[in-house]
Amino acid sequence: MSFVVSLLVISFLIFFHELGHFLAARLMGVRVDVFSIGFGKKLISKKFGDTQWSISAIPLGGYVQMKGQDDSDPTKVSYDDDSYTIKTPIQKIFILLAGPFANFLLAFLLYFTMANIGIPKTLAVVGGFSETSVAKEVGLLKGDKIIQIDNQRVYYWDDIGEIIQKSDNKMHFVIQRDLKLLDFDIQAKVMSVKNLFGEDIERKLIGIGASGETEVVYYGIIDGLGYAVDKTIWATTYIFQSVQKLISGAVGLDQLGGIITIVDVTAQASNMGILALLGFMAIISINLGVLNLLPIPALDGGHIMFNLYEMITKKAPSDIAMYRFTIAGWIMLFGLMFIGLYNDINRLIG
Repeated sequence: MSFVVSLLVISFLIFFHELGHFLAARLMGVRVDVFSIGFGKKLISKKFGDTQWSISAIPLGGYVQMKGQDDSDPTKVSYDDDSYTIKTPIQKIFILLAGPFANFLLAFLLYFTMANIGIPKTLAVVGGFSETSVAKEVGLLKGDKIIQIDNQRVYYWDDIGEIIQKSDNKMHFVIQRDLKLLDFDIQAKVMSVKNLFGEDIERKLIGIGASGETEVVYYGIIDGLGYAVDKTIWATTYIFQSVQKLISGAVGLDQLGGIITIVDVTAQASNMGILALLGFMAIISINLGVLNLLPIPALDGGHIMFNLYEMITKKAPSDIAMYRFTIAGWIMLFGLMFIGLYNDINRLIG
Protein backbone atom coordinates (compact mmCIF):
# COMPACT_ATOMS: atom_id res chain seq x y z
CA MET A 1 0.00 0.00 0.00
CA SER A 2 2.84 2.41 0.85
CA PHE A 3 4.39 1.79 -2.57
CA VAL A 4 1.09 2.67 -4.25
CA VAL A 5 0.87 5.90 -2.22
CA SER A 6 4.45 6.74 -3.20
CA LEU A 7 3.71 6.13 -6.87
CA LEU A 8 0.57 8.28 -6.72
CA VAL A 9 2.42 11.12 -4.96
CA ILE A 10 5.30 11.13 -7.47
CA SER A 11 2.90 10.92 -10.42
CA PHE A 12 0.84 13.83 -9.05
CA LEU A 13 3.92 16.04 -8.64
CA ILE A 14 5.07 15.23 -12.18
CA PHE A 15 1.54 15.88 -13.50
CA PHE A 16 1.47 19.32 -11.87
CA HIS A 17 4.85 20.22 -13.37
CA GLU A 18 3.82 19.16 -16.86
CA LEU A 19 0.44 20.85 -16.45
CA GLY A 20 2.30 24.13 -16.03
CA HIS A 21 4.04 23.61 -19.36
CA PHE A 22 0.78 22.50 -21.01
CA LEU A 23 -1.23 25.53 -19.89
CA ALA A 24 1.54 27.98 -20.82
CA ALA A 25 1.95 26.35 -24.24
CA ARG A 26 -1.76 26.58 -24.97
CA LEU A 27 -1.77 30.20 -23.78
CA MET A 28 1.00 30.94 -26.30
CA GLY A 29 -0.97 29.20 -29.07
CA VAL A 30 1.25 26.11 -29.25
CA ARG A 31 -0.37 22.75 -29.99
CA VAL A 32 0.48 19.99 -27.51
CA ASP A 33 0.64 16.59 -29.19
CA VAL A 34 1.36 14.41 -26.13
CA PHE A 35 0.93 14.82 -22.37
CA SER A 36 2.51 11.79 -20.69
CA ILE A 37 3.06 10.75 -17.11
CA GLY A 38 6.01 8.37 -17.29
CA PHE A 39 8.19 7.23 -20.17
CA GLY A 40 8.30 4.25 -22.48
CA LYS A 41 5.37 2.12 -23.57
CA LYS A 42 1.97 3.79 -23.15
CA LEU A 43 -0.24 1.78 -20.78
CA ILE A 44 -3.29 4.03 -20.95
CA SER A 45 -3.83 6.56 -23.69
CA LYS A 46 -6.78 8.74 -24.67
CA LYS A 47 -6.98 11.64 -27.11
CA PHE A 48 -8.84 14.79 -26.14
CA GLY A 49 -8.78 17.53 -28.76
CA ASP A 50 -5.30 17.70 -30.28
CA THR A 51 -3.56 16.12 -27.28
CA GLN A 52 -2.85 12.45 -26.56
CA TRP A 53 -3.05 12.03 -22.74
CA SER A 54 -1.05 9.01 -21.60
CA ILE A 55 0.20 7.05 -18.61
CA SER A 56 3.39 5.24 -19.58
CA ALA A 57 5.22 2.21 -18.20
CA ILE A 58 8.25 3.86 -16.52
CA PRO A 59 7.04 6.24 -13.78
CA LEU A 60 10.32 8.17 -13.50
CA GLY A 61 9.13 11.45 -14.94
CA GLY A 62 6.87 12.79 -17.62
CA TYR A 63 6.80 15.08 -20.60
CA VAL A 64 4.73 17.44 -22.71
CA GLN A 65 5.57 17.07 -26.39
CA MET A 66 4.70 20.25 -28.23
CA LYS A 67 4.41 20.59 -31.97
CA GLY A 68 7.86 21.43 -33.33
CA GLN A 69 9.68 20.44 -30.14
CA ASP A 70 11.04 16.96 -29.38
CA ASP A 71 13.79 16.32 -26.81
CA SER A 72 14.46 12.88 -28.28
CA ASP A 73 15.27 14.52 -31.61
CA PRO A 74 15.77 18.32 -31.41
CA THR A 75 16.13 18.51 -35.20
CA LYS A 76 12.39 17.84 -35.60
CA VAL A 77 10.92 21.30 -36.10
CA SER A 78 7.75 22.76 -37.60
CA TYR A 79 7.07 26.22 -38.98
CA ASP A 80 3.27 26.07 -38.71
CA ASP A 81 1.43 28.81 -36.84
CA ASP A 82 0.71 26.54 -33.86
CA SER A 83 4.30 25.30 -33.55
CA TYR A 84 6.74 25.84 -30.67
CA THR A 85 9.49 26.43 -33.24
CA ILE A 86 8.20 29.78 -34.48
CA LYS A 87 7.64 31.31 -31.04
CA THR A 88 9.94 34.07 -29.84
CA PRO A 89 12.61 33.28 -27.23
CA ILE A 90 10.57 35.19 -24.61
CA GLN A 91 7.48 33.10 -25.36
CA LYS A 92 9.51 29.88 -25.20
CA ILE A 93 11.09 30.90 -21.89
CA PHE A 94 7.60 31.62 -20.53
CA ILE A 95 6.52 28.08 -21.48
CA LEU A 96 9.70 26.57 -20.02
CA LEU A 97 9.46 28.46 -16.72
CA ALA A 98 5.82 27.47 -16.27
CA GLY A 99 6.74 23.90 -15.22
CA PRO A 100 9.09 24.84 -12.35
CA PHE A 101 6.73 27.67 -11.37
CA ALA A 102 3.91 25.12 -11.06
CA ASN A 103 6.10 23.12 -8.65
CA PHE A 104 6.77 26.17 -6.47
CA LEU A 105 3.06 27.08 -6.54
CA LEU A 106 2.09 23.54 -5.55
CA ALA A 107 4.53 23.61 -2.62
CA PHE A 108 3.03 26.94 -1.50
CA LEU A 109 -0.49 25.45 -1.66
CA LEU A 110 0.62 22.37 0.29
CA TYR A 111 2.20 24.49 3.03
CA PHE A 112 -0.92 26.67 3.15
CA THR A 113 -3.06 23.54 3.55
CA MET A 114 -0.81 22.34 6.38
CA ALA A 115 -1.11 25.71 8.13
CA ASN A 116 -4.89 25.42 8.15
CA ILE A 117 -4.93 21.75 9.19
CA GLY A 118 -2.81 22.75 12.19
CA ILE A 119 0.96 22.63 12.78
CA PRO A 120 2.30 20.97 15.98
CA LYS A 121 4.76 23.42 17.56
CA THR A 122 7.23 22.46 20.29
CA LEU A 123 6.71 24.52 23.46
CA ALA A 124 9.58 26.47 25.04
CA VAL A 125 9.87 24.09 27.98
CA VAL A 126 13.28 22.82 29.14
CA GLY A 127 13.52 19.05 28.97
CA GLY A 128 17.24 18.43 29.59
CA PHE A 129 20.76 19.79 29.59
CA SER A 130 24.05 19.09 27.85
CA GLU A 131 27.11 18.11 29.90
CA THR A 132 28.57 21.62 29.62
CA SER A 133 25.27 23.50 29.95
CA VAL A 134 25.66 27.11 31.10
CA ALA A 135 21.88 27.26 31.64
CA LYS A 136 22.09 24.46 34.20
CA GLU A 137 25.02 26.15 35.95
CA VAL A 138 23.00 29.32 36.60
CA GLY A 139 20.05 27.38 38.02
CA LEU A 140 17.59 26.44 35.26
CA LEU A 141 15.69 23.18 35.92
CA LYS A 142 13.80 20.65 33.85
CA GLY A 143 10.24 21.81 33.32
CA ASP A 144 11.12 25.52 33.30
CA LYS A 145 9.18 27.46 30.69
CA ILE A 146 11.11 30.22 28.91
CA ILE A 147 8.90 33.33 28.68
CA GLN A 148 11.30 36.06 27.53
CA ILE A 149 14.87 36.53 26.32
CA ASP A 150 16.20 40.11 26.39
CA ASN A 151 12.61 41.47 26.57
CA GLN A 152 11.61 39.48 23.47
CA ARG A 153 8.57 37.26 23.98
CA VAL A 154 9.18 33.53 23.49
CA TYR A 155 6.24 31.44 22.32
CA TYR A 156 7.77 28.24 20.95
CA TRP A 157 11.07 26.36 21.03
CA ASP A 158 12.11 27.61 17.59
CA ASP A 159 12.00 31.18 18.93
CA ILE A 160 14.76 30.46 21.44
CA GLY A 161 17.48 29.61 18.91
CA GLU A 162 16.60 32.55 16.65
CA ILE A 163 16.75 35.05 19.52
CA ILE A 164 19.97 33.62 20.98
CA GLN A 165 21.80 33.81 17.64
CA LYS A 166 20.81 37.46 17.18
CA SER A 167 21.59 38.52 20.76
CA ASP A 168 24.82 39.36 22.55
CA ASN A 169 26.42 36.43 24.32
CA LYS A 170 25.07 37.61 27.70
CA MET A 171 21.28 37.47 27.81
CA HIS A 172 18.50 38.03 30.33
CA PHE A 173 15.99 35.18 30.62
CA VAL A 174 12.57 35.26 32.27
CA ILE A 175 11.50 31.76 33.35
CA GLN A 176 8.15 30.48 34.59
CA ARG A 177 8.46 27.87 37.33
CA ASP A 178 5.55 26.70 39.50
CA LEU A 179 3.48 29.77 38.60
CA LYS A 180 6.38 32.07 39.54
CA LEU A 181 8.49 34.23 37.25
CA LEU A 182 12.26 34.01 37.80
CA ASP A 183 15.10 36.03 36.24
CA PHE A 184 18.41 34.59 35.06
CA ASP A 185 21.42 36.10 33.29
CA ILE A 186 23.01 33.52 31.00
CA GLN A 187 26.31 33.84 29.12
CA ALA A 188 26.12 31.75 25.94
CA LYS A 189 29.08 29.71 24.70
CA VAL A 190 30.21 29.89 21.09
CA MET A 191 30.74 26.29 19.97
CA SER A 192 31.34 24.39 16.75
CA VAL A 193 28.40 22.26 15.59
CA LYS A 194 27.35 20.48 12.41
CA ASN A 195 24.82 22.14 10.12
CA LEU A 196 22.30 20.38 7.85
CA PHE A 197 25.05 19.74 5.29
CA GLY A 198 27.45 18.22 7.82
CA GLU A 199 29.70 21.30 7.81
CA ASP A 200 31.25 22.74 10.98
CA ILE A 201 29.74 26.10 11.92
CA GLU A 202 29.89 28.23 15.06
CA ARG A 203 26.72 28.86 17.07
CA LYS A 204 25.84 30.43 20.40
CA LEU A 205 24.61 27.70 22.75
CA ILE A 206 23.35 27.58 26.34
CA GLY A 207 23.06 23.77 26.52
CA ILE A 208 19.33 23.06 26.84
CA GLY A 209 17.05 20.56 25.13
CA ALA A 210 13.31 20.63 24.52
CA SER A 211 10.88 18.67 26.66
CA GLY A 212 8.95 17.58 23.58
CA GLU A 213 5.67 19.12 24.74
CA THR A 214 3.69 20.48 21.78
CA GLU A 215 0.53 22.33 20.93
CA VAL A 216 -1.25 22.54 17.60
CA VAL A 217 -1.25 26.00 15.98
CA TYR A 218 -3.97 26.91 13.49
CA TYR A 219 -2.84 29.80 11.32
CA GLY A 220 -6.01 30.81 9.49
CA ILE A 221 -6.05 32.36 6.02
CA ILE A 222 -3.87 35.48 6.42
CA ASP A 223 -1.26 33.98 8.75
CA GLY A 224 -1.40 30.77 6.71
CA LEU A 225 -0.38 32.68 3.59
CA GLY A 226 2.61 34.11 5.46
CA TYR A 227 3.54 30.65 6.77
CA ALA A 228 3.31 29.17 3.26
CA VAL A 229 5.49 31.94 1.78
CA ASP A 230 8.13 31.57 4.52
CA LYS A 231 8.27 27.77 4.21
CA THR A 232 8.42 27.87 0.40
CA ILE A 233 11.28 30.38 0.49
CA TRP A 234 13.11 28.37 3.17
CA ALA A 235 12.79 25.07 1.28
CA THR A 236 13.77 26.65 -2.05
CA THR A 237 16.84 28.29 -0.49
CA TYR A 238 17.85 25.04 1.22
CA ILE A 239 17.57 23.02 -2.01
CA PHE A 240 19.50 25.62 -4.03
CA GLN A 241 22.23 25.50 -1.35
CA SER A 242 22.23 21.69 -1.48
CA VAL A 243 22.74 21.73 -5.25
CA GLN A 244 25.49 24.35 -4.95
CA LYS A 245 27.30 22.33 -2.29
CA LEU A 246 26.92 19.14 -4.35
CA ILE A 247 28.48 20.88 -7.37
CA SER A 248 31.28 22.44 -5.30
CA GLY A 249 32.08 19.11 -3.61
CA ALA A 250 31.20 20.32 -0.10
CA VAL A 251 28.60 17.54 -0.08
CA GLY A 252 29.70 14.23 -1.61
CA LEU A 253 27.89 12.41 -4.42
CA ASP A 254 27.35 9.56 -1.95
CA GLN A 255 24.63 11.73 -0.38
CA LEU A 256 22.65 11.77 -3.63
CA GLY A 257 19.43 9.76 -3.42
CA GLY A 258 17.57 8.07 -6.25
CA ILE A 259 14.07 6.89 -6.96
CA ILE A 260 14.26 4.15 -4.30
CA THR A 261 15.02 6.72 -1.60
CA ILE A 262 12.17 8.95 -2.80
CA VAL A 263 9.71 6.05 -2.75
CA ASP A 264 10.96 4.87 0.65
CA VAL A 265 10.78 8.29 2.32
CA THR A 266 7.38 9.00 0.74
CA ALA A 267 6.11 5.72 2.19
CA GLN A 268 7.50 6.61 5.62
CA ALA A 269 5.94 10.07 5.46
CA SER A 270 2.55 8.62 4.50
CA ASN A 271 2.70 6.32 7.54
CA MET A 272 3.44 9.31 9.81
CA GLY A 273 0.23 11.12 8.90
CA ILE A 274 -1.16 13.68 6.52
CA LEU A 275 1.03 16.59 7.73
CA ALA A 276 4.26 14.66 7.20
CA LEU A 277 3.10 13.52 3.76
CA LEU A 278 2.08 17.03 2.68
CA GLY A 279 5.38 18.48 3.96
CA PHE A 280 7.41 15.87 2.09
CA MET A 281 5.38 16.44 -1.06
CA ALA A 282 6.15 20.16 -0.83
CA ILE A 283 9.89 19.47 -0.50
CA ILE A 284 9.91 17.06 -3.46
CA SER A 285 7.85 19.50 -5.54
CA ILE A 286 10.39 22.27 -4.91
CA ASN A 287 13.17 19.79 -5.68
CA LEU A 288 11.59 19.15 -9.09
CA GLY A 289 11.28 22.87 -9.71
CA VAL A 290 14.88 23.66 -8.74
CA LEU A 291 16.44 20.71 -10.57
CA ASN A 292 14.54 21.49 -13.76
CA LEU A 293 16.00 25.01 -13.69
CA LEU A 294 19.58 23.70 -13.82
CA PRO A 295 21.28 24.66 -17.12
CA ILE A 296 21.49 21.07 -18.32
CA PRO A 297 20.39 20.35 -21.92
CA ALA A 298 17.21 18.22 -21.95
CA LEU A 299 15.98 20.02 -18.80
CA ASP A 300 13.94 23.22 -18.78
CA GLY A 301 17.01 25.16 -17.64
CA GLY A 302 19.00 23.92 -20.63
CA HIS A 303 16.30 25.05 -23.05
CA ILE A 304 16.12 28.42 -21.29
CA MET A 305 19.89 28.70 -21.77
CA PHE A 306 19.50 28.08 -25.53
CA ASN A 307 16.81 30.74 -25.78
CA LEU A 308 18.88 33.26 -23.83
CA TYR A 309 21.71 32.56 -26.28
CA GLU A 310 19.33 33.30 -29.16
CA MET A 311 18.18 36.54 -27.50
CA ILE A 312 21.77 37.73 -27.04
CA THR A 313 23.23 36.64 -30.40
CA LYS A 314 20.03 37.14 -32.44
CA LYS A 315 20.42 33.67 -33.92
CA ALA A 316 19.36 30.22 -32.77
CA PRO A 317 21.90 27.47 -32.06
CA SER A 318 22.42 25.18 -35.05
CA ASP A 319 20.48 21.92 -35.26
CA ILE A 320 23.66 19.87 -34.85
CA ALA A 321 24.70 21.86 -31.78
CA MET A 322 21.23 21.40 -30.25
CA TYR A 323 21.38 17.69 -30.98
CA ARG A 324 24.82 17.22 -29.46
CA PHE A 325 24.06 19.30 -26.36
CA THR A 326 20.80 17.43 -25.82
CA ILE A 327 22.51 14.04 -26.08
CA ALA A 328 25.16 15.27 -23.61
CA GLY A 329 22.37 16.41 -21.29
CA TRP A 330 20.68 13.01 -21.38
CA ILE A 331 24.00 11.28 -20.65
CA MET A 332 24.51 13.59 -17.66
CA LEU A 333 20.99 12.96 -16.36
CA PHE A 334 21.26 9.19 -16.74
CA GLY A 335 24.64 9.38 -14.98
CA LEU A 336 23.11 11.19 -12.02
CA MET A 337 20.22 8.71 -11.95
CA PHE A 338 22.70 5.82 -11.94
CA ILE A 339 24.67 7.39 -9.05
CA GLY A 340 21.43 7.89 -7.09
CA LEU A 341 20.35 4.30 -7.74
CA TYR A 342 23.83 3.00 -6.79
CA ASN A 343 23.66 4.93 -3.50
CA ASP A 344 20.13 3.62 -2.86
CA ILE A 345 21.28 0.01 -3.30
CA ASN A 346 24.28 0.61 -1.02
CA ARG A 347 21.98 2.01 1.66
CA LEU A 348 19.66 -1.00 1.34
CA ILE A 349 22.61 -3.40 1.64
CA GLY A 350 23.98 -1.39 4.57
